[in-house]
Amino acid sequence: MNQDSVARPFQVDLRGVVDLLSRHIYSSPQVFLRELLQNGVDAVAARKMQDPAAPEGRLEIDSDGELLTVRDNGVGLTLDEATQLLATVGRSSKRDSVLNLRREDFLGQFGIGLLSCFLIADEIRVVSRSASGSRPVEWIGSTEGSFTLRSLDDPAPDGKIGDRAVLPVGTTVYLRPRPTEAAIIEPGNIRRLAAHFGEYLALRISVAGEPINKAASFLDPAGPPEEILALGADLLGATPLDWIPLDIPGTGTRGIAYLLPTAPPPSAHQANRVYLGRMLLGERVDSLLPDWAFFVRCILDTDGLQPTASREQLVEDASLEFTREELGKTLKRWIVQLATTQQRRFDQFLSVHQLSLRALSLHDDELAAVIVPWLSVETAAGRMPIRALLESGGTLRYTETTDEFRQIAAVVPPGMPVLNGGYAYESELIRRLPELSPQIQVERIRVAEVLDELAAPALADRDATAELERRAERALAEAACKVSVRNFNPEHLPALYVADPEVLRRIERSKASDVAPSFWAGIMANVDEQLGSNGKKPDDDRLRSRLCLNWANPLTRELAGVDDGLVFERTVRLLYVQAMLEGHRPLAAVDRKLLSGSLSDLIHLSVSPDFGSIR
Repeated sequence: MNQDSVARPFQVDLRGVVDLLSRHIYSSPQVFLRELLQNGVDAVAARKMQDPAAPEGRLEIDSDGELLTVRDNGVGLTLDEATQLLATVGRSSKRDSVLNLRREDFLGQFGIGLLSCFLIADEIRVVSRSASGSRPVEWIGSTEGSFTLRSLDDPAPDGKIGDRAVLPVGTTVYLRPRPTEAAIIEPGNIRRLAAHFGEYLALRISVAGEPINKAASFLDPAGPPEEILALGADLLGATPLDWIPLDIPGTGTRGIAYLLPTAPPPSAHQANRVYLGRMLLGERVDSLLPDWAFFVRCILDTDGLQPTASREQLVEDASLEFTREELGKTLKRWIVQLATTQQRRFDQFLSVHQLSLRALSLHDDELAAVIVPWLSVETAAGRMPIRALLESGGTLRYTETTDEFRQIAAVVPPGMPVLNGGYAYESELIRRLPELSPQIQVERIRVAEVLDELAAPALADRDATAELERRAERALAEAACKVSVRNFNPEHLPALYVADPEVLRRIERSKASDVAPSFWAGIMANVDEQLGSNGKKPDDDRLRSRLCLNWANPLTRELAGVDDGLVFERTVRLLYVQAMLEGHRPLAAVDRKLLSGSLSDLIHLSVSPDFGSIR
């Protein structure tokens, strides 16, 4: 046989494995205690399965600041079991194969838990006695990549092993941390960590003789409400708006969803606290709920979902997808029930989480039918509930952007309110309204269409208005603004600034190029040139903003009769800037120049009547 073809085992660099654990798997060295707790829980479960009459399980933790001891009264290990369980680095799911037990009965399934102790110590000492009655064993491993394993002497007739008492059934782990990690095992810190990871475990756990266990109130929705709310306040950092019981039997997932008391920012990530078999899995598990459910934070325990190797997140598999869908259904049922039975509480919920509900309504027909009528939308006549619009019937007109809405809101007839579809999810919801009420039709309206609807001046005034348009456009030539004269309400509004979205984009490019370095200014100029090559020249009327003067306004009529060129020019420019500000449009450099020059000239005219003739 060719010697070169003989299979050989891999040589494992234990220091490299520990470095991999600390840098890429575990988020903090503190997880070593969680891994030891999990080993103890598994060992106690294994003993109980083998012997239902075994003593009640317990796990004891002691630290004097230099040496940490973690002791359980679980199933223990024989020499052979210790060889397989403690000496094989990275062997997966080994307890069930060695101890012939079911995988789902255990929290630890990856065979690397004990190695996490090397994150804080250079040596791990394990002493164990098996419940099978065999001799106790001692295993000592070091980060150098070596270990020793031996059987301890049988007890003497007086019940002693040398000068030691008879070892009880179970396993004890001894750790002496490196000086740089010594603070981790300070008594107060160890107690905090043990409670953080294992306070809800059914296994009795004590630190320095004092128990840390507490009741898992989130698993008992019928328990004292004040305890549930206090837990929610701890989770959210504020008193929750409300809470929703969760129970998914298919994956053994139970807990509470707390409603956030304030709307989260759009960039916020879900941060749910999840326990696996009552052992803390993670406090920022972000894959458990549907994306749209960012108005709640959950605290849950699960028995049927699989953890990742770090045991800090959940494996994305069919079970998790099923659980996510079922949790989403539970939240939807709660919202529907609240909307139909408790209107006051629903209004409170709605006032805080409108954005979330809008997003949800876009993808769920059942929920949309219940929620959308209670949402509100901005109209030219003020903010109105959608249910009032549905009851009114007819055609609802809307703009796609807030810019368009602001330009036309002031001049649309009161009986035909235009809806602002420029906010998040607004346009999509407006387009869905006919699905909720067959009497409703929706129609997108553009700025140019509104201008076309405005009444032209009377025929007898056409010559005067045409001359006004010509003189006003000449005064605004520097701003490249087209002028038209129309009749519209309200009469007190002298002028209206309008520009369709394409014009606004061109204006924004122009403003940006004014302040951009020469390289980027050249790129923006090339964009305008490219648009010109597509038949849209920057000086085309279609790409010019428009100032619509109101012929029904006395000032406009008076302006048409002004002969003084300087007064006329400066007044038109001031009306132009005023109309821009009324439409919430920011002023470009050329606009600010027009404003500054006009105000300066008017001040001079008011101070020195001869100023115009001097110029």
